[in-house]
Amino acid sequence: NKHLILVCYLRMMEVEVGHHSVLLARSEGKYSALGNQCTHYGAPLSKGVISGHKVRCPWHGSCFNVHTGDLEEYPGMDCLPCHKVKIQNSKVYVSINKKTLRQAKRIKSMGAAVPGVTHTILLLGGGAASLICAEILRQENFGGRIIMASRDHLLPYDKTRLSKVMNVESDTIVLRRMEFFHQYDIEVWLRKEALSVDTDKKTVTFDDGTVQSYDHLLISTGCRAKGLDVPGMKLDNVKMLETPEDAQQIHAACLGCNVVLVGTSFVGMEIASYLIDKSSSITVIGSSELPYQNTLGREIGKITMMMLSEKNVKFYMNDIVTEVRGAGGKVKEVALKSGKTIPADVLIVGIGIKPNSEFLRGSKIQMDSKNFVIVDKYMRTNVPDVFCGGDLATFPLAMAKNQLVNIGHWQMAQAHGRIAALNMINKQTELNSVPFYWTVLLGTTIRYAGYGEGYTDIVMKGKYEDGKFLALYIKDDQVIAAVSLNYDPAVSAVAERLLTGRVITKKEAEYVTTPYFYDSFCLFLVEYNLNNG
Repeated sequence: NKHLILVCYLRMMEVEVGHHSVLLARSEGKYSALGNQCTHYGAPLSKGVISGHKVRCPWHGSCFNVHTGDLEEYPGMDCLPCHKVKIQNSKVYVSINKKTLRQAKRIKSMGAAVPGVTHTILLLGGGAASLICAEILRQENFGGRIIMASRDHLLPYDKTRLSKVMNVESDTIVLRRMEFFHQYDIEVWLRKEALSVDTDKKTVTFDDGTVQSYDHLLISTGCRAKGLDVPGMKLDNVKMLETPEDAQQIHAACLGCNVVLVGTSFVGMEIASYLIDKSSSITVIGSSELPYQNTLGREIGKITMMMLSEKNVKFYMNDIVTEVRGAGGKVKEVALKSGKTIPADVLIVGIGIKPNSEFLRGSKIQMDSKNFVIVDKYMRTNVPDVFCGGDLATFPLAMAKNQLVNIGHWQMAQAHGRIAALNMINKQTELNSVPFYWTVLLGTTIRYAGYGEGYTDIVMKGKYEDGKFLALYIKDDQVIAAVSLNYDPAVSAVAERLLTGRVITKKEAEYVTTPYFYDSFCLFLVEYNLNNG
């Protein structure tokens, strides 16, 4: 077994070249040298998972081709720089161009508009799905017109940061500068909202009265925060998080104040965590018994409550807000169904989302009972040449036997954009991504991969008290999801297994979480199969 461990580790390693970290990998009999920092948030790829020709980031699951450095899975957006490798006298030599040495990331080669090509692709929404769709189209040398229309006043930005660093400056989270869009002939229309779609005429009407025709259409207008339907919601200092401006306002309003937060979603818990050393008090009101109860289950909900309670966050669970009371036009207190009254200077509402799909009413585009748009595994709606992606889409999840799901993960929205782009230009490609999510609480990151709905058992290793745990969600005797804290790269390893369709049985999950395999979970998923035929 120990020999097998060594072989696995030698498939990639970090080496230093000119005081710079380089990833040296051996895959399919070939050596490659790449930048060692993930282009997403800079994680060391040498501590990730290598599978076939691909290395997966240990932090957030981005994947890169080890031969070319090209990005193969999100949330990263850029490729890795590649370096020359030479084998001589049984030694591996890596040589690096000085220009390349200064580049931590590389934009994949992209084309631009071709004069005379009139084919128009219209992208509604300025989020992750639209941005990636536009980039993939140009990477595939689509030479027609690309228009991205967004009601936002900002270029596409990293929305995952808003609840984690709430005083963030808008300019620091923009994903691409305007120069980028100009260079690759991607038209960006800001402050422009779609009012209706005519799929017969292939036109979209906007709020300024303009009408734009299209040959292909991507609808990725996302969702918005759902408000409380109770008296007092129009008082000052009732906040909801949707934009960088909202985040900044929440940060400023909560300094030294009594904060009440309604909702125990990922975003809600991140906001509570962020405000701990900034607010006078924080009270969380949840309608369920535990946070994340319907997504991560009771165990992780308990851990989350424990983490935040230790920092004096108060929880009122199995309760709902019935009234928001004010004085002088501002929030003063929050009344609960249980009869309790909570003092509040600021009320933050994070109880869920509503799809931005009102403009599709009256069109032929099919939606489900909650007004999310239904698509197939190619991101196609029921109307020819109309696609949908991102939080607005209900789509078949390959790893869940093509069950129709709605998953509002950043990485999934990016994957939707890629699949839509390829199928628009007749490069038939199915959606096969595994959901990957992360949340930050008290400076530590909890990672999650898979789709755990309907799980019946959990295989757990480690304890929150030890600052390290891994939970594997079991359904029908196999792993369907994983969540971890300080157990990298276990969740990335599970994501890779789920992607390839190689089942992790409950027995295997229990085997690989014995203490001996504690720090090398990903390697021993491979070893278990070797030992057991």
